[in-house]
Amino acid sequence: MAMDIKQKTSLFAIFSVSLLAIGKFAAGIISGSMAVLSSGLDNILDVVMSGMSLVAIRLASKPPDIDHQYGHGKAEDLAAIVESIIILFSGIAVIYKTVERFLEHQTIQYSSLDMGIMVLSLLSSIIVSVVLKRVGEKTDSTALRADSFHYTSDIYSNLAVIIAIILTQYTGQVLFDFSLAIIVGFIIIYSTLKIFKDGVRALMDTSITRKIEDQVEEIIGRMPFPYAGFHKLRSRSSGSSKYIDFHFLICRKTSIDEAHSLVDTLEENIKKEIKGMDIMVHIEPCEYVCALTDETCVVLKTKTKKFR
Repeated sequence: MAMDIKQKTSLFAIFSVSLLAIGKFAAGIISGSMAVLSSGLDNILDVVMSGMSLVAIRLASKPPDIDHQYGHGKAEDLAAIVESIIILFSGIAVIYKTVERFLEHQTIQYSSLDMGIMVLSLLSSIIVSVVLKRVGEKTDSTALRADSFHYTSDIYSNLAVIIAIILTQYTGQVLFDFSLAIIVGFIIIYSTLKIFKDGVRALMDTSITRKIEDQVEEIIGRMPFPYAGFHKLRSRSSGSSKYIDFHFLICRKTSIDEAHSLVDTLEENIKKEIKGMDIMVHIEPCEYVCALTDETCVVLKTKTKKFR
């Protein structure tokens, strides 16, 4: 299976963060900094999460089959939930280990290597987060958006560690390192909330955003006569795929061929403006008692001209 832009973006994130994690662990072990080590642990989790996202994206990209007739899109949503749970426990572990080392009065010795690694990590987190966010929004990928949100929290984590290094270096107080390591732990925990919420919403078939539904309604409203209205619009999402169905009212004097042609045009218009949309339309005739006559009904006037 050839890799698409979503898979290539995940591999980019995995490669970039793997190098950073190695550097952070080396620097953290040498200096004894819990802040640097906790940030390195966060990067290891980033690698695991991005790897999980890559697997989910590859699975979600498979075409529908006999057992999964609506596709495999929910693999991305499930991966996002699993990611959030793992990240939650890692944040708790960082806080626990930080408190433990603080109570043991362990010493910390920073070097220029620590600062260099953390500045490089900050820049890398910014780049990876921006790339994941742009591709995630472009492809409407739940997995990539979850990854992007977590890497955004890494930006704040890295800033906290850099501040800890500066304050500890100039004041000699290790309390700054431990305090900011705990802050990093809470940032990791907080980053799980939105990821978990979005994943659960998708698995529960929550409606797509009101903004997209409004866009669909606006496209439907642009349809010409014999379109007479719509109702019972429903929607849901599955990974980067969106599903929507509604009842489409057409003048009852319209032929089946004409009605089908009009709906085909409508579906093309929606898919052209909204990517990844799967549409199901149920055609209904307009109200039984119609006020239009041979003179005022566009359909009847057109048919009359054909037979003259």
